[in-house]
Amino acid sequence: MSNVFIALQTNEDTRQIIEAIVQDNPHAVVNEQPAMVKIDAEGKLIVRRETIEELIGRSYDLQELQVNLITMSGNLDQTDDEMILYWNA
Repeated sequence: MSNVFIALQTNEDTRQIIEAIVQDNPHAVVNEQPAMVKIDAEGKLIVRRETIEELIGRSYDLQELQVNLITMSGNLDQTDDEMILYWNA
């Protein structure tokens, strides 16, 4: 199975978002760089709106993620509630 990943800028806006992604994907590996954080996962990575909202304490639209998104790898399925990166087998 191949890895998927998402890379976000490192700033105050993304710290809790990164924490939420890791919380929902315990198999993920976090690679912190000075200006970005890359989160790798084998097969699938899920970003859940509900988890982000719990950590930031306000409503959150997953489209807001694009402001701090550097790049991602994998096929993308997105709804209002979650974003899933995956590779087809």
